[in-house]
Amino acid sequence: MRLLVLGAGGTGGYFGGRLAQAGIDASFLVRPVRAARLRERGLRIRSPLGDADVRVHVTTADELGNAAPFDLVLLSCKAYDLDSAMDAIAPAVAAGAAVLPLLNGLRQYDALDARFGFERILGGLCFISATLAADGEILHLGKPASMTFGERAGQSPDTRLQALAAACTQAGIDHLYTPDIAQAQWVKYSFLTALAAGTCAMRAPIGTIVAGEGGAEFMAALHDECLAVAAASGQSVPAAAQANAREILVAAGSPMKASMLRDLEAGQRVEAAHIVGDMVHRAMVHGIAVPRLHAAWVHLQAYDAQRTG
Repeated sequence: MRLLVLGAGGTGGYFGGRLAQAGIDASFLVRPVRAARLRERGLRIRSPLGDADVRVHVTTADELGNAAPFDLVLLSCKAYDLDSAMDAIAPAVAAGAAVLPLLNGLRQYDALDARFGFERILGGLCFISATLAADGEILHLGKPASMTFGERAGQSPDTRLQALAAACTQAGIDHLYTPDIAQAQWVKYSFLTALAAGTCAMRAPIGTIVAGEGGAEFMAALHDECLAVAAASGQSVPAAAQANAREILVAAGSPMKASMLRDLEAGQRVEAAHIVGDMVHRAMVHGIAVPRLHAAWVHLQAYDAQRTG
């Protein structure tokens, strides 16, 4: 399998780097400045699961048209960069590659299907907290680092996902190839939305929120709102997954905060519209009241207006 990884930031850099470290044929589609640095220094991963310095194949948009065909594109950009990301990978898809998105949320599938066709867009998600340091190193901020992927409803079994599962095993990457990717996506989406809405609205990690009067109840109620939207959308979250997520969301002393809050604290763009806003809009379609999510969404819109105003 030939794999093309869009970018070499926290998520794509980590998973693509681990695959390349294991000898998988993985190339990184990056901007010229990043390409020059990677060619000179290699890809550097610093992680509790083991550091790595890997010599990697890189290509730029100008070079991609002359590259040999790829089987799969690993897409892990920020949701607000999706349009430019689709432009970047279009030559690889036109040459026959399928796309495996690892973006947060669900809204990106409509855009990807419209651009490339339903049959080319597989289902995926990941759990990892990673970022790109100023010197270009990939900093893995915690031990969780997993990918989940599968064919979407109505798609035939895809040998490229079978090959990816084998490659992940070879690379020692925690992964799940599931026949029900939609449920897995809603399990993550409902948890992530509650985490992002709660920690961004309160500008604090979970432990600080739940230490205050009503804090644990607030986080639990946010999660309940997300679970109600999931159920109304035909993707009820299993009881065990609900309990696991709830335990994390109300954990006393927890330093956990959403990556969205870290971006917000740094004054950067946030994926608010693609996560919290999208959940609010899905609730509206089903006539479900989500007052806490709605308040967080208004807060995030105000942040964005002041950041860009």
